[in-house]
Amino acid sequence: MDKIRNPFSPGAGSPPPELAGREGILEQARVLFGRVQAKRPEKSLLLTGLRGVGKTVLLNEIERIAAAEGFRTILVEAHEGKPLAVLLAPHLRRLLFDLDRLKGAGDKVRKGLGVLRSFIGTIKVKVGDLDIGLDIEPEPGSADSGDLEVDLPYLFVAVGEAAQERGVAVAILIDEVQYFRSDELSALIMAMHKMQQRQLPLALVGAGLPILPGLAGESKSYAERLFSFPAVGPLPEAEAERALQNPVRVEEVEFAPEALHAIFKLTQGYPYFLQEWGYQAWNHAVGSPIGAPVIRETSELVSQRLDDNFFRVRFDRLTPREKTYLRAMAELGPGPYRTGDIADKLGVKINTLGPVRASLIRKGMVYSPSHGEMAFTVPLFDDFMRRAMPRFER
Repeated sequence: MDKIRNPFSPGAGSPPPELAGREGILEQARVLFGRVQAKRPEKSLLLTGLRGVGKTVLLNEIERIAAAEGFRTILVEAHEGKPLAVLLAPHLRRLLFDLDRLKGAGDKVRKGLGVLRSFIGTIKVKVGDLDIGLDIEPEPGSADSGDLEVDLPYLFVAVGEAAQERGVAVAILIDEVQYFRSDELSALIMAMHKMQQRQLPLALVGAGLPILPGLAGESKSYAERLFSFPAVGPLPEAEAERALQNPVRVEEVEFAPEALHAIFKLTQGYPYFLQEWGYQAWNHAVGSPIGAPVIRETSELVSQRLDDNFFRVRFDRLTPREKTYLRAMAELGPGPYRTGDIADKLGVKINTLGPVRASLIRKGMVYSPSHGEMAFTVPLFDDFMRRAMPRFER
């Protein structure tokens, strides 16, 4: 098969040729944007799911929808070590300058820039040098208290009022929200509460691991009334087959039904794995239809590529103790796992495992689906752990 014509695109955040099975979430986003523009209350969205289910792809598609609806958009990715304020400030500066170039009466945009200048002043005190070239006088007494839960809502109100004055709406999209500190997440929730109370044209769409609803609820009890938490999971078999079959049909190629079923069993419907299997099956096949023998013949190659490119990068960040903890989880099967069972497998008391468990949660390797349980954030990671560490040793 012609490798240049290969329609599949395995990669972090790479858009798949067929965005199958996500129509409901995209419709929620369209409704959110439409109601924000109509000044009607609507919950913002926080997408949740494991690694490799396509949350980043969905955020990019939702940004495209927002832009098509006339929204000004900001798309950022949170990560460890970069505060929320530092992440957002340069993008809000660009946004406000864009609004300043639009025709319209009033001084809300200039006020917004002054509030941002005040906000940046408090950031510089807390995190050091931050120069984003904002040559404007600060707005006295506005977003300059140094308390993020006070200052960020004030800043969002200023941005929302500036956008409203210019007759536009704003969509802020944030990936990996679970990396924010508790006070940062709380400030973000409070800022969106102000947007709803004042019916300002600013919407938030975020994405993160399955721990996100719990983090939001712990931060502010009213978070569930401000946000919807659509779950982004593996695709059912019919949608997984559509994600594989439709792209190759554009190239006048077919997957045989038994090949589609074999890929689904191997991938369990996880979108990243579907793209990897589709990509390698195309490259290995000599013609259409692509049959089950091709899938069997490429099994070892795909497993090795996933180990090297998807799993290993996470495994290599772990300490020996963290690896042993995860290997004990894998020894128990696919999960979820009772924390007591993990401790028994390791031959230690459960209360001694708190630090390593907290470290793995912080690194985004595991999460707690319910009290007293742990689960991998990466699909099929238990299989990988058994390959990476064939013998379980305490």
